[in-house]
Amino acid sequence: MSKNHKRQIARILLSGSLLIAGFFFSGGWKISLYLVAYAIIGYDVLYSAGRNIFRGQVFDENFLMSLATIGALATGEYPEAVFVMLFYQVGSLFESYAVGKSRASIAELMDIRPEVAHVLREGRQIDVSPNEVAIGDVITVAPGERVPLDGVVVNGESALDTSALTGESLPRSLRPGSEALSGCINQTGLLEIRVTKSFGDSIVSKILDLVENAASKKAKAENFITRFARYYTPCVVIGALLLAILPPLLTGAPFVTWLHRALVFLVISCPCALVISVPLGFFGGIGGASRRGILIKGSNYMEALARAEIVALDKTGTLTRGVFAVQACLPAPGVAEDELLAMAALAESYSSHPIALSLRNAYGRESEPGRVAQVQEIAGQGVKALVDGRAVAVGNAKLMAAQGLAPAGAAEEAGGTSVYVAIEGRYAGHILIADEIKADAVEALAALRKAGVRRTVLLTGDAPAAAGHVAGQLGVSEFHAGLLPQDKVEWVEKLHDQLGKGGRLVFVGDGINDAPVLAQADVGVAMGGLGSDAAIEAADIVIMDDKPSKIPLAIRIARSTLRIVKQNIVFALGIKALVLVLGALGYASMWAAVFADVGVSVIAILNSMRALKA
Repeated sequence: MSKNHKRQIARILLSGSLLIAGFFFSGGWKISLYLVAYAIIGYDVLYSAGRNIFRGQVFDENFLMSLATIGALATGEYPEAVFVMLFYQVGSLFESYAVGKSRASIAELMDIRPEVAHVLREGRQIDVSPNEVAIGDVITVAPGERVPLDGVVVNGESALDTSALTGESLPRSLRPGSEALSGCINQTGLLEIRVTKSFGDSIVSKILDLVENAASKKAKAENFITRFARYYTPCVVIGALLLAILPPLLTGAPFVTWLHRALVFLVISCPCALVISVPLGFFGGIGGASRRGILIKGSNYMEALARAEIVALDKTGTLTRGVFAVQACLPAPGVAEDELLAMAALAESYSSHPIALSLRNAYGRESEPGRVAQVQEIAGQGVKALVDGRAVAVGNAKLMAAQGLAPAGAAEEAGGTSVYVAIEGRYAGHILIADEIKADAVEALAALRKAGVRRTVLLTGDAPAAAGHVAGQLGVSEFHAGLLPQDKVEWVEKLHDQLGKGGRLVFVGDGINDAPVLAQADVGVAMGGLGSDAAIEAADIVIMDDKPSKIPLAIRIARSTLRIVKQNIVFALGIKALVLVLGALGYASMWAAVFADVGVSVIAILNSMRALKA
């Protein structure tokens, strides 16, 4: 609890004690106790109201509270004046506490901002601001410290805590050559990191900018409340004035009676519950999502996400890992499976092609010196080499045709890529290589359907057979393959035309190749990963840990947040409308007015806090 909170509680307790004490006194002592209690609890509200009037900001909640309570004092209703101001401050305390709780999750994320970087220069370590570190500098990060800038590990091994960015507790292993990202915590070993990005371009800066600017992008509900309060408040002040003047003039009724009703009307009409709770609800939802590694750039995107009807998804890097891996070895008769893989991997020992890398990873052993010779890489076909003195050819069907061979088996049948192998001029079999589906991709698609998303569509640049294979594994009935970026944009436009009333189109991509489509969709969701700057810039929502299962989670959080906001709007307006009518007719006292204002505000604020756990 902050010092301001403690100070406010002390004021509330002191003023409340004086209010109670006033009931046991009479005459001048009674009035004095009430006036002191009023001054203690209301001086800041009166000051704010006066200051805002001079600034031209007349019609706000401070003005309404001041006008209502001063009017109550003028009519001799001292206890009511103190009580109204007292409960208004109780409501403000709840508001402050709720805002603090909502900001806590954001504050945790903001703690990733590094304070210092340890730079190695001329054989010694010096501490400087991260802004002063140049690309190419080597920095050291001790166990327990945050990585201040993005870079590559040049010395040391450790585990990296990425929970501040992803919400995941499982650390990532680092060794020389691994990418180390700013904002994460080094856990176990001393690291030396060569900086690859300036601080302004680092992942931590991108995220902090995103979070800091999220509040500026308001949902329709927030904009409505802002406009509503702007016109509503002066209207109720005018209404209260007419209520105090017209009935006595027209009917001859006592002026004091109708003045009291007008004051009750003013207290009831204060729009605090709406003005506070609606933005607080969205802010809580954004904060709760950030704790789970889902960065939402504004409440407008959260509102649109809650209405997701069609979700279109990229394949590579979104639902699949984007990394080729050996799926199967299919040797020809008389050739062992291990021999087929070994020959292919050794022949590809010196190639940097992703397929060559996948073969070597599957083989799992380093090439021994002298086993591979006369390596010849043939562009667009594959590799030829001598492996243990045997002529080996590894590549596609064109390479086999050049050898006069007709390989059996086709990649298209299995949804991957076939790498054919020939040994000593004879066909030895083929190895199926395919992109791997992410572990939670099937779960994610099932959760989207369960959440009521009407259509899930796969849009990919891959061949139809490969796309169909992945779609079958994921349970996606609709897919469109062989698409260029502009083709994806056209498909998104077609899908957008098929939306129902109020429905929204969500596109999920990797944020790098899919920037045009992300911009075209109602909501662009990027599988940002920890190092994808392009994802953070292109998308409206960023999934920081690349897990597709976070997509339905984001939709659930958005819907829960929007439901809470709607509940607050209906509840606040409903209660206020009822008590306003009762107050104007003389059936509602100042105590009822306090409930209609402060009580409703407190309930709405407490309801908004649920968005943190949505």
